[in-house]
Amino acid sequence: MIRSARRTAGVVALALLAAPGLTACSSSGSGGGSPSGTVTVFAAASLKESFTALGERFEKEHPGTEVAFNFNGSDSLAAGIVGGAPADVFAAASPATMRRVTDEELTAGDPVAFARNRLAIATAPGNPHGIDSLADLAAPGLKVVLCDGTVPCGAAARKALTAAGVEVTPASYEQDVKGALTKVRLKEADAAVVYRTDVRAAGDTVEGVDFPEAAQAVNAYPIARLEAAPNPAAAEAFVAFVTSPDGRKTLGRAGFLAP
Repeated sequence: MIRSARRTAGVVALALLAAPGLTACSSSGSGGGSPSGTVTVFAAASLKESFTALGERFEKEHPGTEVAFNFNGSDSLAAGIVGGAPADVFAAASPATMRRVTDEELTAGDPVAFARNRLAIATAPGNPHGIDSLADLAAPGLKVVLCDGTVPCGAAARKALTAAGVEVTPASYEQDVKGALTKVRLKEADAAVVYRTDVRAAGDTVEGVDFPEAAQAVNAYPIARLEAAPNPAAAEAFVAFVTSPDGRKTLGRAGFLAP
């Protein structure tokens, strides 16, 4: 289930579709005045650390608000929104994923790009297999994990691998970038192609390897208020906060590139 910015966020649950009371404390209407109540944000898994920090700041700057996050693969979040899951804001890891929502006319206005992200290879600390390039991921016996091709990190990884002319048979495909990174952290995989921001957030539990082909697979991140937002005033305020200079500074410190 969705939890507060002050707690670990959950995943999309079918129960959301049958939970009319979830946003009972949200403000109604989109008029002026200070936002209040709960604003529910569906955000790509790679945004977890930076958006959690932004949510805490938003709550402090807007007393009486609470940001409830649902972090997951962008495709799963888009499917939930199209299926009727109650949410105020959607932040996706690619324009293609956002189009699944805009094509259904479920956003209030055009989405706004607020950040970009590029890939890196995550290995165990010390890079014990000496991985220096995408080509090294094709080494016999090396256990590599990728994000599923339906999610932005997987589509970007496939684009980068194609650009490098490298064929990789992954040990597994993960449903979001955090799942791929966790395989490396738990030593269930030797390497994973993830975002540089996730490598940074993982600290010394992994080591990151940059590769030039990542420049050809940079993902832009769009954000939008949803048309059926239960709390439109707070949703608009949160989108404005994320896209503000202060919001972008927070994203920059997490390793995101400017939009």
